[in-house]
Amino acid sequence: MEKKVALHNLGCKTNSYELDYMQQVLQEKGFTIVPFDENADIYIINTCTVTNTADRKSRQMLHKAKQKNPDAVVVAVGCYVQTGLKDVEKDPAIDLAIGNNRKKDIVPILFEYLEKKDNFKSGLGENPDKTLDGTTVIDINHTNEYEEMHIEKTAEHQRAYIKIQDGCNQFCSYCLIPFARGRVRSRKAEDIIDEIKTVVKAGYIEVVLTGIHISSYGIDFDENYNQTGDYKGEGKLIDLCEMVDKIDGLKRLRLGSLEPRIVTEENAKRLAALKTICPHFHLSLQSGCDDTLKRMNRHYTAKEYKESVELLRKYFDRPAITTDVIVGFPGEDEREFEESRAFLEDIEFYEMHVFKYSKRAGTRAAIMPDQVPDELKASRSDILLDMTARHSKKFREKYIGGTALVLFEEEKKIAGKNCFVGHTADYVKVAVEDDGDIHSGDLILCKIKEFLMEEVLLGQIIR
Repeated sequence: MEKKVALHNLGCKTNSYELDYMQQVLQEKGFTIVPFDENADIYIINTCTVTNTADRKSRQMLHKAKQKNPDAVVVAVGCYVQTGLKDVEKDPAIDLAIGNNRKKDIVPILFEYLEKKDNFKSGLGENPDKTLDGTTVIDINHTNEYEEMHIEKTAEHQRAYIKIQDGCNQFCSYCLIPFARGRVRSRKAEDIIDEIKTVVKAGYIEVVLTGIHISSYGIDFDENYNQTGDYKGEGKLIDLCEMVDKIDGLKRLRLGSLEPRIVTEENAKRLAALKTICPHFHLSLQSGCDDTLKRMNRHYTAKEYKESVELLRKYFDRPAITTDVIVGFPGEDEREFEESRAFLEDIEFYEMHVFKYSKRAGTRAAIMPDQVPDELKASRSDILLDMTARHSKKFREKYIGGTALVLFEEEKKIAGKNCFVGHTADYVKVAVEDDGDIHSGDLILCKIKEFLMEEVLLGQIIR
């Protein structure tokens, strides 16, 4: 009997890519994919563990699946499994647990488990009175293997996220990801190029290179590489970008989150020479105060970060630079926050993703002294959110009266208008009134007229 499978993803774009792959191979083996809110025989939740909240959401989705169908096989996959194995093994809602670097084997693992389950039900198992062991987890911190996957399409219809590496060597004091994902492991360039050619042939004209720490791409190809070593910034990611740029049919190449130290004069110049590169760079910051950065174990100063931004602005015309900021990190007093706030005001990011620091069990930051009260975190967050709203509006305003190429993605009703919505190369959202002659995936030149709403510009197609 054919089995119905429902999948749900939590967390980052790397997780999304891996879930797309799991769905693809399950379909190839005859499983029927159904929406997660429907009744299914198997529920697969690709979990996240970046915060305690992510852990809680992972557990909630696993329990929701078991409540939906108590007879279903509930499968926990990924980061929460990797770091919270003891809790996972005790959780009655979870039947099968698969850690990182085993997602590519989802089909044989699932088939083996289903066979064992059938044997237990029939009393043929070796220990029919005991709990069926459904745990498949490796020691992620002691593997050099890159988990090779190859997708033909993604959940998104216009841009394809392509995973190029896994793991992280940075060990920020607030983060568990190196323990969930292991050390840096890079994918072979020829496999990446082959996959991008596949998705371009399938109709995708924009590709986003993603991973856990993509700036470290390729450092493990060096025979002298030490897995405990710090990021060296040799520019192997730029080498890869230059290869991708030559692929026929690709119109846009976008990069995921970058380490600021990768933006050297040479690398910025090389990136600017690419015909497909999108002038949209997410440079993770976390704080504009050096004392805070040091406690976070970030490996740069605010001055060095600013130099990276200035290089991008030197070689690109008004690039969209975005970042992440944590407020209320342990020990962040008024002086440190004000120093960070002034730095952010000076940089004028296109967008800031502002996070209130949340304790992550198992990290050094969780036991640091001088934890900041929640109400103070909230007030500081509000200040930065107001700032990013101002800066973001100012960045978008410069489009008004000009033109931009827009990659259209979806039909949507906005401000009472039936619109087709898409993004510019620097990821500014633009909507045009839907005349029935626009299709998802069209790349069209538009005149930008005005704000349709706070975060959306109204455009007009130039015929």
